[in-house]
Amino acid sequence: MAFRIHVVVTADSHMGMFLPSDISCRILDFMDGKIEFPFIKQNELSGTFYIFGKEHGVRKEIELLAVTDLAKRTMEQVARDLKTYHLMPIKLDTEFIRENYIRRGLQISIESEKRSSSDGSETRKQISRDPTILSSCFAQHIAYYRQNYFFELYKPFKSDELPFSLHRKLKSRMLLLGFNIETEASLPYESAISPFMEWMEHYG
Repeated sequence: MAFRIHVVVTADSHMGMFLPSDISCRILDFMDGKIEFPFIKQNELSGTFYIFGKEHGVRKEIELLAVTDLAKRTMEQVARDLKTYHLMPIKLDTEFIRENYIRRGLQISIESEKRSSSDGSETRKQISRDPTILSSCFAQHIAYYRQNYFFELYKPFKSDELPFSLHRKLKSRMLLLGFNIETEASLPYESAISPFMEWMEHYG
């Protein structure tokens, strides 16, 4: 039963990057060879998010425990990725990264063609928002600049904790936020969640 809950929670999760706000465009430009790595500047803030219970929410204690475990595994994976990049600098080479992004993009394109459910522009949009590419992007830039980072996990949101416009998207969901900076106190915002809420209002 516990394993099934964990699988369901994993399937009902969504990952993305919300800072820089134009990261999707930068990824496509990078893949097209228009810009080089790193395409996020050292002094820019990077922010990543994981929404758990995206479609159905996190409503039971066992689901909350499963999400907490999944969030822990996610943070541990980032730490492992950073260690790999530090030990193998070749993995931060522009052409090595571009080749991996393009390979992943081809996989997405093939899957889209099989479904016959999207045109070329829609496929490029999927590629630029692909969790595999985005999670690599977040870790690669932190590793390249040897930056600190932190994560913050939020319990299921209640109605009074959200603007009304975000009730449908975030009520009863859990959220994991990550930033390429050492602590929340170092952020140029009122709180860690402020820039994410603003992004969700406009792009989420």
